[in-house]
Amino acid sequence: MKVLKTLLVDDEYSAIEGLAIRLGAFPQIKIIGHARNVDAALALISESQPDLIFLDIEMPGKSGFELIKQLQPELCPAIIFVTAFHQYAVKAFEVRALDYLLKPVKRERLAEAIARVTSNFDTHAKKPQMLEVADFLQNGGATHPTDTSTAYRVEQEKLVIQDGHHPAQLLPYKDILWIDAAGDYMCVHTSSDTFVMRARMKSLITDVLPDGFLRIHKSTIVNLQHVVKLEPLINSEYNLILVNHKSLKVSRTFSKQLKESLSP
Repeated sequence: MKVLKTLLVDDEYSAIEGLAIRLGAFPQIKIIGHARNVDAALALISESQPDLIFLDIEMPGKSGFELIKQLQPELCPAIIFVTAFHQYAVKAFEVRALDYLLKPVKRERLAEAIARVTSNFDTHAKKPQMLEVADFLQNGGATHPTDTSTAYRVEQEKLVIQDGHHPAQLLPYKDILWIDAAGDYMCVHTSSDTFVMRARMKSLITDVLPDGFLRIHKSTIVNLQHVVKLEPLINSEYNLILVNHKSLKVSRTFSKQLKESLSP
């Protein structure tokens, strides 16, 4: 078993300490240091050449994405982002991060992420992958066209999320609260996690999702079984409240169909 030299980068020491405690349960992880900003992290990376970095995104001065920009492609470690904000998920996977963990990090998700890193090293996939990271950033974030038809498939009562860089994840439809769009990517939200898949909203609602999912906005789909109430706004628009108290705007275009779908 390869022991991975691991660096923790987060501006909050409590977050570093908590993650270090969790990582202590994984013998394949050897923490060689921590940094609380990008400049300190770059110095440690140059000195110790880690195999893996757990990297926060929002930090004072420079972000985690800016750290990646400054790394030499052929020496770039594997990256697992750890953040409290799901809105960076699309960009994180565009730069080919191995995983994207939301704080507070659950042990089972941490185990999945470490398994992915180990698998990448076992198959010698690390260098090509990280060269893609550098290529993406050096080209200003431009992505290459890909075939979205293989990004997802339907299997029984589960949505199979596959982005082409990670093992497929099986997500029961009943666990999905809502889905929102970010370009050619979709963020699929459960009560506790956010998953990212490359797909188009029209294809999802037409060809993939079962009955009970409804579009309420040009960029939002909801699972009707998790809707608690509608709050009327002006111009025939509404706020829709989910069981987790999440509020989503219903546009006028979709409000009539939504009300009909929720009627007894």
